[in-house]
Amino acid sequence: MQANGAVPDRDPEVSSRNGTQNGDSSAAGAAHSNGLVSATNNGNPVSNNNGVSAQPASNNINNSSGDINCGVKKKKRLSQSEEDVIRLIGQHLHDLGLNQTVDLLMQESGCRLEHPSATKFRNHVMEGEWDKAESDLNELKALMHSPTAIVRMKFLLLQQKYLEYLEDGKVLEALQVLRAELTPLKYNTERIHILSGYLMCSHAEDLRAKADWEGKGTVSRTKLLDKLQTYLPPSVMLPPRRLQTLLKQAVELQRERCLYHNTKLDSGLDSVSLLLDHGCSRKQFPCYTQQILTEHCNEVWFCKFSNDGTKLATGSKDTTVIIWHVDMETRQVKLMKTLEGHAYGVSYLAWSPDDAYLIACGPDDCSELWLWNVQTGELRTKMSQSHEDSLTSVAWNPDGKRFITGGQRGQFYQCDLDGNLLDSWEGIRVQCLWCLGDGRTVLASDTHQRIRGYNFEDLTDRNIVQEDHPIMSFTVSKNGRLALLNVATQGVHLWDLQDRVLVRKYQGVTQGFYTIHSCFGGHNEDFIASGSEDHKVYIWHRRSELPIAELTGHTRTVNCVSWNPVLPGLLASASDDGTIRIWGPAPFLDVQDADGLNDCCSMDS
Repeated sequence: MQANGAVPDRDPEVSSRNGTQNGDSSAAGAAHSNGLVSATNNGNPVSNNNGVSAQPASNNINNSSGDINCGVKKKKRLSQSEEDVIRLIGQHLHDLGLNQTVDLLMQESGCRLEHPSATKFRNHVMEGEWDKAESDLNELKALMHSPTAIVRMKFLLLQQKYLEYLEDGKVLEALQVLRAELTPLKYNTERIHILSGYLMCSHAEDLRAKADWEGKGTVSRTKLLDKLQTYLPPSVMLPPRRLQTLLKQAVELQRERCLYHNTKLDSGLDSVSLLLDHGCSRKQFPCYTQQILTEHCNEVWFCKFSNDGTKLATGSKDTTVIIWHVDMETRQVKLMKTLEGHAYGVSYLAWSPDDAYLIACGPDDCSELWLWNVQTGELRTKMSQSHEDSLTSVAWNPDGKRFITGGQRGQFYQCDLDGNLLDSWEGIRVQCLWCLGDGRTVLASDTHQRIRGYNFEDLTDRNIVQEDHPIMSFTVSKNGRLALLNVATQGVHLWDLQDRVLVRKYQGVTQGFYTIHSCFGGHNEDFIASGSEDHKVYIWHRRSELPIAELTGHTRTVNCVSWNPVLPGLLASASDDGTIRIWGPAPFLDVQDADGLNDCCSMDS
């Protein structure tokens, strides 16, 4: 990997290497700060083509048939990428405080960590010698690609100088910097006005708080230097902590390409090994049946984990809703309570944002909606506006005080927790509903093969998604950006709601005209799961159209899947076979599998 900003034409000021001096390696070397090295032999520079000190001639004597042939082994000239690597290593060692090692590395390789002018500039900034640092800018000007960068750098220097004067109580000197040095630059006048306001700060703590500044010293000057380095070509001064940045990028890229990566992303390098490529095993993924729940006695139409992940609700044709408790340690699911009396069966469930309430809806011919208190198991509200209604879908407002419900017979209501009608929208044949995080917009799929956005406050609506086939159900990602649709005869489609474009069509699933509910899941919602009419559960990585797992075990159509929002390794599926399956990682992982060395796949494989 080549460092950003590397230029094909080498700057002789950056990488100076002279010819071999007859293999003489006894020259005395003087090590400069940051690895700048000069070696002399009677006053003349000494280094090999690649900077490696030549071995004494005696080490290269070949004795053949009594003839002694003296020769020095020539080293190849370092390539640009090799120089870049040496400089990256040198910078990292320098950050660790191994300055003597850096000096030896630079001396032996013949490379230079940074330009001498850059080294002077760095030292003057860190020592707070602002006049000298400003003078250094004139030397650096010829090495920079952008002429305007000098003005920006000078502004940053003078800003630090001004703040340090203020902190030291030298108000007159600070005012002089502001008037005679910063203002004439005619750069960022808005910032100059803000800086002038700091003159009114009564003490140093007030200044640091208002300026969001660490105060005079190493911390603020290091941050300043990091900003200044962004204006300098990497051939002159490397960007700060460049090797660490490249390593982090490599680790992140490997994680992104890992199909089964389902753990929290740690941006640090301490949590990973740099000695091995990253790879997660399929055995660590929720592909294995952990439990089969058989308490329902008929088709199970819906399942949904609570928002805190501690409960699972399932609805069935057997007229009951079962609330299950999820043990967050053992990941075992146990029956908590059964809610009865849904004469038409339960085809849809929605948890309130705080998980205190659960709303249950029935199939198309059901005109009633049940709102249950989850903790007590008591029915708070049984709502029915008309016996001719069809209330098949529901969505909670983010405030937890209102909900939206509707169905295919043209009902579209907004109600409070007691079932009182707050607003209604006539003539909308609703198939599925979702409330966005703004608390105003309601998404509804209808019988016109589309999803529209409705605003109950100003009574406006707009088209967002248009499909060519009926939308049987949909769900929305946590950030409200993506929608996952189950489309009749087509399968699972991913839409970008903001750009209003179809992002991806996922392959494999069998979708006819049954209502099947899919879901987002895993850490960062990187995965998508869906039931299927071929009795399987399909899982895709969000960026891959082909399934990464096909889960078998159910014997009839899988109607619904739900991914635990807190435990990314726990998945539930509900089927017409009357069972709910709880899926998790393989029950036993050997050490090698746990390290992700087996069965690892990437999106490139």
